[in-house]
Amino acid sequence: MGPQGRPRDPEVDDRITRAAAEVFGENGWHRFTVDSVARRAGVGKASIYLRWPNKEALLAAALAARLNGIEDIDTGSVRDDLISLARQIQRSYLGESGRAALQLRVDAQRVPEVRDHFHRLQESQVLAARAVVRRAIDRGELRPDTSVTLLLDCVCGGVMNHVLATPPHLRDQVAAGADQYATALVDFVLTSTRT
Repeated sequence: MGPQGRPRDPEVDDRITRAAAEVFGENGWHRFTVDSVARRAGVGKASIYLRWPNKEALLAAALAARLNGIEDIDTGSVRDDLISLARQIQRSYLGESGRAALQLRVDAQRVPEVRDHFHRLQESQVLAARAVVRRAIDRGELRPDTSVTLLLDCVCGGVMNHVLATPPHLRDQVAAGADQYATALVDFVLTSTRT
């Protein structure tokens, strides 16, 4: 044991960030407290304060650990790329930290500490999605005059609308059918953009 005390336990860090994402997703920023996170994680408040100085830093760390951006996709097929993109977006909002991702969209404008994380997530999605469409145009899979914005609004917006319109009691059912929905949505959108 060095001058800094015992090393942090990664399992405790994981429990705390999971609990923080859950509490934020369920309650939003105004009811997000270190007390509620500590209770959910089964740790003392001191364990949290040893790791993060305040609730803003705790939430920022939880979002960074639990919410990932969209990975760049290049399978060589616009259909497969867009299906993969749609699936990644669905997983972001229907997965374990999906409620936190949805709540982040609401609270990002009010909470400066999480705003940057939200913008990074949003930017990663936009950059990956635009690259998919531009490569497809370059490969001749889509017409040269294809509107990148409109195509992505249809795919990404369709996924988001599907997720947002899902009542809480049907989330598991929608998550189970996510792959089929992504495929059907992309096939529908691509019928109007093919060369």
